[in-house]
Amino acid sequence: MIKEFAEKLSGITGSLKEEVSNFRTNRPTAKLVENIKVDYMGNAMPIKQVATITIEMPRDIIVSPWDKGILPQIEKAILDEKMGLSASAQGASVRVKLPDLTEERRAELIKVVKSTGESAKIRIRMARDEFNKKLKELKDEDEKFRGKEAIQKQVDIANKAVDSMLEAKIREIEE
Repeated sequence: MIKEFAEKLSGITGSLKEEVSNFRTNRPTAKLVENIKVDYMGNAMPIKQVATITIEMPRDIIVSPWDKGILPQIEKAILDEKMGLSASAQGASVRVKLPDLTEERRAELIKVVKSTGESAKIRIRMARDEFNKKLKELKDEDEKFRGKEAIQKQVDIANKAVDSMLEAKIREIEE
């Protein structure tokens, strides 16, 4: 039962890591545009399935579609996403520029990151409560006590992981 609980917590922290990595910082990353949906032959497909995405430092993302006919759709999809990115078709690719983060936008992002972390901690507490209820069904009091201790240790580890992820992301945003 403890292994099942640990797996559940690692799923929660893994999904948080994925979620937090999608927040924009001052560094360009393919994650900013790879999942934006583009209309391609009547289907809504993520950019990563119709193009190559490369990073050109310091602030550019280059999207090179395999079918050059969808350049306008990619450009429009990126602009419609309202992420503050500017996109322009240049030859056989779309150049996406990241604007500088303003102090106001940094503060907003930090609030969103913290709230995302708090919701992960809430999910961790809910999982702990669910497993503690299962422990109450056990007959052996020593087993209940050891189980509660083991679950709390897992919760502490998961909370530390959440906190360290959030601190790292906040530092990244503040750079």
